[in-house]
Amino acid sequence: MTADPRGIALTDPRITGLVDAFRNEGRIVIVGASLSGLRAAEALRERGFRGPLTIIGDEPHEPYDRPPLSKQVLKGWVPADHTKLPRMRPVDADWRLGVAAVGLDRANREVLLANGDKIPYDRLLIATGTRARPWFNPQEAKLDGVYTLRTSDDAAKLQAALHANPKRVLIVGAGFIGSEMASVCRDLGIPVTVAERASGPLIGPLGGVIADIAATMQREAGVDLRTGVAVDGLDGDADGHVRAARLSDGTTLEVDVVVASLGSIRNVEWLEGAGLATGFWGVSCDAGCRAFDINGVVTDNIFVIGDVARSPHVLYEYQFMTFEHWDNAVEGAQVAANNMINIETGRRPHLLLPSFWSGQFGVNIKGVGVCSFGDEIVFTQGSPDDYRFAAVYGRKGRVVGAVTFNHGKWLEYYGALIKRSAPFPPPPPGYDTPPDMTPIPARFPDPRELTGLPDVVLTGHDPTSRGAEFHPKTRK
Repeated sequence: MTADPRGIALTDPRITGLVDAFRNEGRIVIVGASLSGLRAAEALRERGFRGPLTIIGDEPHEPYDRPPLSKQVLKGWVPADHTKLPRMRPVDADWRLGVAAVGLDRANREVLLANGDKIPYDRLLIATGTRARPWFNPQEAKLDGVYTLRTSDDAAKLQAALHANPKRVLIVGAGFIGSEMASVCRDLGIPVTVAERASGPLIGPLGGVIADIAATMQREAGVDLRTGVAVDGLDGDADGHVRAARLSDGTTLEVDVVVASLGSIRNVEWLEGAGLATGFWGVSCDAGCRAFDINGVVTDNIFVIGDVARSPHVLYEYQFMTFEHWDNAVEGAQVAANNMINIETGRRPHLLLPSFWSGQFGVNIKGVGVCSFGDEIVFTQGSPDDYRFAAVYGRKGRVVGAVTFNHGKWLEYYGALIKRSAPFPPPPPGYDTPPDMTPIPARFPDPRELTGLPDVVLTGHDPTSRGAEFHPKTRK
């Protein structure tokens, strides 16, 4: 018979009765009809929750898979409305689709909707994810031919534009999504220019060493890649269709399709004034997915998962991190569902070892860990010249991440090194070892820059009255 730290047997009727009542009483509301929201709803039912369950989503569609949007959908292999996620089990939920959450009243435990409805909750799960960062000039963003890619509706419109034989496509931003879209353009035989403000593609997540390899790969595929260049503005014709882009190097590019691939914005505006620890980083939470309030105190009945969640990671010096990865959404949903219907002794942590993948220019890129946490890199297998290699990232003498190009079968091996904080540089894997395994600087961009976002300040004169508030920045 097992017992909790206080010596009470976990099979004691007092405990089992309490757990059963907690599991089945009250209303759970999930804000975010997403991959993580759906999988959390399924997990709640799987684990025995029989109470009322409401799922709120701002899109009119049921939850769908997003990774195919920048690949199979744009190529025309799959219609945009055919990526609906499979149901693992019935969820018996009240679906509130096509209406956004616009506020959270924690005092009365209500989610406020755009149509004026108020949805009561006993436990709340925030899974609102991210949205595409729009083009910086609102008037230019309204031009026909200017797109972003995040939703299935976005993908349907962009897919139609790409298959209408454009003369040239301009993609602004060379992250994973921008690079995948450039790859699709070349597969379709469309001339494409990629403008990247940084010194190379994929430099943010993978660093400058890999960025140099990715740049060569893109140019060999026929991409007009321009690095260190920003787009100052867009010009349209008399009919309101984009026709030209003005670049920061003084050149003008004739284009008829522009895709802004400028990163994502976490959907937290609806939580303004709710007193939670929210900001451009998302919603902060503990390793059990419980949200923090503005003072850093964990809440008891509000949980957060997916792209919008920011939590401490034990392998990375307990720094708060967000992961916009498929596996984070799925695993986080399982953990949150378990913890929402269990008391303390039954709760568990979300200890994800993040992984990612991307298909572009005929190369399968896979990674594990947090590569951008490292400051050195070493090639451990294969050859970068052939776009078939494995590389490991290190920090303070230990392995923190790995990336592979067409060498993904070794990803599990490198993941095991990260999990056990193996020394960096690692020993040769014994297969396909390159002649030189000398670590070199990974060349990540300097993250030290002002955000222009609100400051958090402390108020009050003694510990009993002290609290935190968000104040707008006044410095310029």
